[in-house]
This record gives sequence, structure tokens and C-alpha cells, in this order.
Amino acid sequence: MSRFAIAGIQMHITTHRNIEEMRQRMEILFHLYPWVQMVVFSELAAHGPAIHAAQPMGGAFEREFSEMARRYDTWLIPGSYFEKLDGAIYNTTPVFNPEGEVVTRYRKMFPFTPYEQGVTPGREFCVFDVPSVGRFGVSICYDLWFPEVTRTLTSMGAEVIINPVLASFVDRPADLAIAQGSAAMFQSYVFHINGLLAGGNGYSMVIDPAGQVLHRGNVQEEMIPIEVDFELVRRQRHNGILNMGQPLKSFRDNTVEFPVYQPEFDRTYLNSLGPLKKPGRPTGTATVPALPAALPTPDHQAG
Repeated sequence: MSRFAIAGIQMHITTHRNIEEMRQRMEILFHLYPWVQMVVFSELAAHGPAIHAAQPMGGAFEREFSEMARRYDTWLIPGSYFEKLDGAIYNTTPVFNPEGEVVTRYRKMFPFTPYEQGVTPGREFCVFDVPSVGRFGVSICYDLWFPEVTRTLTSMGAEVIINPVLASFVDRPADLAIAQGSAAMFQSYVFHINGLLAGGNGYSMVIDPAGQVLHRGNVQEEMIPIEVDFELVRRQRHNGILNMGQPLKSFRDNTVEFPVYQPEFDRTYLNSLGPLKKPGRPTGTATVPALPAALPTPDHQAG
């Protein structure tokens, strides 16, 4: 099977329990589009950005998601929820198969610090296979700003990136540009699904592996059923984007050991940027920290 139908659901999210509303949207979705094979909700769809609602792994939220997947015989990625695990709280996306089984869980690697306070970063990358179809990778919202995450997922074989989002800030246009750029850079479909109200300001997007926008959302509730073509991904990775650039192969074949990833890299400049904290109201004359007296110099420019 080369083609596979995925539906994103952009819906209003509150900071209270939203499970029943999610169930209602799925009922409508499958009435209108019974051919859909996977459903994706936005980040923290189950209870909004309410860290006090954190649940243990396998708790009530997951049990209800499992029932939804079984009822509609669908793969289900229900956004994410705050998960209690070993004394920490994670922003976690479970993945359910049509039998209602959890096939994997992904814990967000880059919580939106300093706004997402109290959330522990995950450390494991997440890919999973839909048998006889293809391989998927999961990242959550801000993870997409760090190409190392998507680089790793695609290097593990991911052909579709599922990226549940809770985004409502003034930098939203940058989110959208990064989602579109990531699809082209990594020759992948990207499902960038946002919520509304407490769940975000909408503008969900679906992009193909050439960076072409298949759906550009707005600020109302939407159901976004898109049929992806895994053969298109494989052909473009083999022949190049529109028979042009082949960035995955170029990265594979490069011989550079990027110094920024080495433990001995001089972090003087990065450390000069100050602590990671929420900006406050300026007092007096606002100033920008000065650059350090000496910055690291690339070897080829030394002397």
C-alpha cells in the first residue's frame, strides 16, 4: 500500500477535560470521511495546558483514547497530555493502533521553556511503522524548531512527521515557515496540527516532501483529511526534490564532523546569552548584554 489517509483535527480546547469533545469530532469525522486511517489531534488536546491535570502513564486519558481507536478502527495520535512518571512530569504523545494498543510513546524533548515550566524533557526519539505502509516520526510543537530532532527521525527512516502543536504566540508565522522548510529539508510529509482557544490560534498546516503546502488552515475548527503517498516520498528521496536537490543523501555523504556537537566546542558565545528565562518589563534604560571580550575563532581564520 502506497497511499494512506491521515486527518488532522483542529478544535477548540479548554483547560478542563476535553475528551468528550474529541470523541464528538471523531464521530463527525468518520461520518464525513470514513476512508480516514489515522487521526491526529493538537498538543495537550485532552486537558489544555493545565499541568495540574497530569495523569500516570496508562491512566484514564489513555484508556479512553484506546476505546476511540478501537471504535473507529483507526490509528490515533491524540495530541499529547501531561504525564506523571517516576516523580517527573512529561508532555507525552501516545500512539494507538486500530486495536487500541499503545505501540509507542513520545516525550517532548524541547518543552517551550521558560513558558512550559515544570516539564521534564524527554530523551528518546520516536518512530513507528504502520505495517505494509510506511514509517512515521513524532515530534511535539517546539521540537520542530530544532532540526536535530527531525534529522534524527528521518535518518531513522521516518517518511511522515506527525507534529501536534499548541501555538498561539506572536511568533506563529515563524512556526509555519519552519514547518514548511522542515518538509523540504527532510523530504517528508509534515502534519503540523494546532488547536484553538487555550489550545492555540489555529493555522494548522500539512506540507508534502517537496515543501509544497497541501493545506493551510485558518482560525476556525477544521477537519483536515489528506491522503499521503509514500511512493512520492521514496521517489523524491531517490531522485531529489522535484528531481533536484537530494539533501538526505548529501548529509549522509558529507565528511564534516560538526564541531558544535563535540564536547570540547567553545561555548563562550552561547554562554554569553544569559539564562533561559521569561523576559520581564524593562526598568530604566533597556540594555542588551555586551558580547564577550574574546569570541571563539574558526581555525581557518586563526592568526
